[in-house]
Amino acid sequence: MLRGFLTASPPTVAVEIARHRLSAALVVSRDGKLAVAAHAVEMLPAGAINPSLNTSNIADPKTVADALRRVLDRLGSRPKRVALAIPDSVAKVSLLRFEKIPERQRDVDELVRWQVRKAAPFHVEDAQISHVTGHKGPDGTTEVVVVMARKDIVREYETVCEAAGAQAGIVDLTTFNVVNVVLAGQDAPQADADWLLVHVTPDDATMAIVRGEHLVFFRNRAADGEGSLADMVHQTAMYYEDRLSGGGFSRVVLAGAGGQGGQDADYLRKALEQRLGAKVDPIDPRNAATLADRISPNAELLDALAPLVGLIVRERAA
Repeated sequence: MLRGFLTASPPTVAVEIARHRLSAALVVSRDGKLAVAAHAVEMLPAGAINPSLNTSNIADPKTVADALRRVLDRLGSRPKRVALAIPDSVAKVSLLRFEKIPERQRDVDELVRWQVRKAAPFHVEDAQISHVTGHKGPDGTTEVVVVMARKDIVREYETVCEAAGAQAGIVDLTTFNVVNVVLAGQDAPQADADWLLVHVTPDDATMAIVRGEHLVFFRNRAADGEGSLADMVHQTAMYYEDRLSGGGFSRVVLAGAGGQGGQDADYLRKALEQRLGAKVDPIDPRNAATLADRISPNAELLDALAPLVGLIVRERAA
């Protein structure tokens, strides 16, 4: 009983800070099910935020904090604590394979830090590192998913939240929480199935392959990076077949396309279906949380809500 009494309750408000917009949602429990009770989105001026792995991200903290304060006010609730999603490009995601995982958590931490030190784009001493045990291979090896970001850059996002009157109790990557909302949905893939998430934004694209509930592939690329999105999809499919012994995706989910415009989204969906030979479903967070009656959903709103609902799902499951 004391453990439950002393444990902080999970937040009910999730926030996403992206280059071009701020979005937030109030997600509550109703009759044992999650429901989006309110939401708000505000566009940001160009240059206010510049997501990057190795340079300062928030060029205009006051503008961003003021906008976030307005977004939170529009929820009708002023939360003291929020769950926060930040751009994928802020962090480096690695999948490390180990023959044996140490029993003590401290030893696992040291092993992970030693491994990522070899390819870290900045000093490991300056990094905020988190990791989770992932897929276990048929050969007995275990994968560990590692996320590494500069502490000072993560702190920029936390500071903006504090300036808006809310503490970021959890900080996570946007695409991770789009994955969460798929896994939590009523139409979640089967436990032993492979599925692909294609997450696009005006700035970048992320491919994530999930085997059951475990991430087995993650790649983020800037929109102005080398090659097209079609090239990235092709390379991902080839890696899946050749290196992951993939037998075909049971499902492909497209997120973010709603913000690209209806015609472009439809073209992208059809192009993916043709290349992958599988039906492509648009992301729909309503499979994990219902919407209040007054909320009229469209493709762009569903895209914005997906990582927000995913954050709350993650916290409730923790």
